[in-house]
Amino acid sequence: MSDLTPEGGEPVIRTIAMPADTNPAGDIFGGWLMSQMDLAAGNVAARVSRGRAATIAVDSMQFLKPVKVGDEVSLYAKLVKLGTSSMKIEVRAWHRPRCQEWCEQVTQAVFTFVAIDEDGRSRPVPREDIAV
Repeated sequence: MSDLTPEGGEPVIRTIAMPADTNPAGDIFGGWLMSQMDLAAGNVAARVSRGRAATIAVDSMQFLKPVKVGDEVSLYAKLVKLGTSSMKIEVRAWHRPRCQEWCEQVTQAVFTFVAIDEDGRSRPVPREDIAV
């Protein structure tokens, strides 16, 4: 995926924001949105590392717009940096109001994952066929 916009490729995850995901103000809870972003980044991390990977940090989280119940939420993610065992994955979330055709970005963050083995210890990421 070359870009992190709806025009730049297919989303890693697409879901619908539901009433159970709201905060006391009636907007979608930021923690729910962050968990969806972590799932999207984790999907990329598993593919890049060809195995298990664990989230170790989230940088630069910015909530730009609220998400409402019924909005379609699309998450775009890409690898932006590769270390020996670590991966930095940028994730951007976009929402489309249920009965509309337009969409806008609602948040973004950079997630850091570490490739882990069966015992939960870090391991090197395979280097073949990886594009940053």
